[in-house]
Amino acid sequence: MSTDGPPPARPAGPWYTAPWLMLLLPTLYSLVDAALVARDAPWWQVLFSTLAAVALLWRRRFPVTVLLLTMPGSYVDDIWLAPITAVYTVAAERPSPRVVVPSATLFALVEFFHWPLSEQTFALNRDTALYAIQSVMLAAGPAATGLLSRTRRELAARLDELTRGQERESRLLAERVLISERGRLAREMHDVVSHQVSLISIQAGALQVSTADPAAAATARTIRELSVRTLEELRQMVGVLRTSGLRPDAPLAPQPRLADLPQLIRESGLTAEAELAPGDRPWPEAVERAAYRTVQEALTNITKYAPEAAVHVRVSARGRRLRVEVRNDAPPVRPAETLPGGGHGLVGLRERAQLLGGTLTAGPTPEGGFEVRADLPAGGG
Repeated sequence: MSTDGPPPARPAGPWYTAPWLMLLLPTLYSLVDAALVARDAPWWQVLFSTLAAVALLWRRRFPVTVLLLTMPGSYVDDIWLAPITAVYTVAAERPSPRVVVPSATLFALVEFFHWPLSEQTFALNRDTALYAIQSVMLAAGPAATGLLSRTRRELAARLDELTRGQERESRLLAERVLISERGRLAREMHDVVSHQVSLISIQAGALQVSTADPAAAATARTIRELSVRTLEELRQMVGVLRTSGLRPDAPLAPQPRLADLPQLIRESGLTAEAELAPGDRPWPEAVERAAYRTVQEALTNITKYAPEAAVHVRVSARGRRLRVEVRNDAPPVRPAETLPGGGHGLVGLRERAQLLGGTLTAGPTPEGGFEVRADLPAGGG
């Protein structure tokens, strides 16, 4: 099964939502507010108002402490922006009611019992009641906004987590469907192909025993050996299809290598000239397997369409790349009947080469033959 990687990084937002700007901007407008309010005030009031504004730079790390530092400026001067921002930050960063309610209450009391105290502060009249309501709203508004902001962030994080969970479930479902399809394909391959190849092997064995012609017996023996080998490879592939979903490291071995090419060329029955010089360096297993399958598919196509043509097989090292070339001359006589083919073999070889970072080309030659050429890098697979 595939494992989940780290969640994808969120795209960067616009410049005006940058974290550094969001941290600096409240400090700047609080300094402007302090400068306007304390323009003609004594120096110590200006100092308290400036301290309240500058303290906002640390509001996210120490929200309650910063709120307490803004209270002297709010008490002795009529500044609002710094304490309002501090109350908002406390609610957004420390959403516990045991922290938010006392913090907002403290600001409301400091705002209501503003310095210097006067008899009007304790008068029971409409103006005093309106001022008390104003003080409460000044504290409750940023506290409620901070709680809403905190809730919005938590909901966004939860939604993002749910989205990733749904994507993970979708991938798991797709993998289960793939495993089921692999199992169905494995059963079809075993029931259909294995049965037919087994019949071919049995018939070839019977012909080998019954015929008196040495050439026919040799041909029957070759057919039987190829059938048995095909059955063995088919059973290995069926096992891989059945277990690859549960075991991603299911082995494909034993797989053919470059050392098996001479036997493959001999058993093809074609008049082939081979030049196998892959160099002394060790090639990755996937590269050797791809080279073998390229030669195998090319020889199979030549057997279908030009069995009488001369064949040239060349495997050579070109720096850090392995080049495989299989070319046949123009056939003297075109076969009247050919085996069916859909061109999927060359498509599969091209995809195999591309997965390894290489290339594969196939096409007719000017002399009327056909050539398949693959370039496979040493770093493949």
